[in-house]
Amino acid sequence: MTELTGGPKPTRWDRHLGGAESAYSRTFEGLIERGEDIDGEARLADVLAPRAARILDAGAGMGRVATALVRRGHDVTAVEKDSHLVARSRELFPEVAVVEADLLALTAPLLEAAGRPAEYDVIVLVGNVLVYLAEDTEVAALSALADLLAPGGRILAGFHPRNGPPHSHAYPVEDFRRDAEAAGLQIDQLFGSYDLHPPTEDYVVAVLAAASPR
Repeated sequence: MTELTGGPKPTRWDRHLGGAESAYSRTFEGLIERGEDIDGEARLADVLAPRAARILDAGAGMGRVATALVRRGHDVTAVEKDSHLVARSRELFPEVAVVEADLLALTAPLLEAAGRPAEYDVIVLVGNVLVYLAEDTEVAALSALADLLAPGGRILAGFHPRNGPPHSHAYPVEDFRRDAEAAGLQIDQLFGSYDLHPPTEDYVVAVLAAASPR
């Protein structure tokens, strides 16, 4: 795919997995239909958030996490670039406010123009969004999200650092920590699951916050 001049680089998701019949869509719609537990990320985000928090779900997919958080009483903004997933989110979960945008283009003015808050108490960045970004854009994406944090706000990130889903890339914890620091963030807590198991090499759940002033 040719990069559009002046626009965001196509992500790994754009190049390999986007579209009306993506495996992602089929998988999660099947889980939802069977009544499977798909709320692990939302439960942890709810713990991190104050009551009636402003929460941004970055790379929201079909909106399953955003919906679970809306139902817990939060003011949630879902941001998703894939137009098919945006349409499915609006169809399946009409209670969720969805903004169709690339994370690299996400700014406070863009969100305000869509009638959404300009800053957030919690930003959710789960579901392997980080390992599907375009090459060498991790710092830019993390920086864009860091700029949207309210004072005391936190980012909940989750991804496979190795052996991830198809077409994702390896993203060792050391690289993630370096990129977070370059984006003005620090890792406050690191786990191996959304149930807060100890860190592992196979999955990363991280809680980030704005770095302390030096």
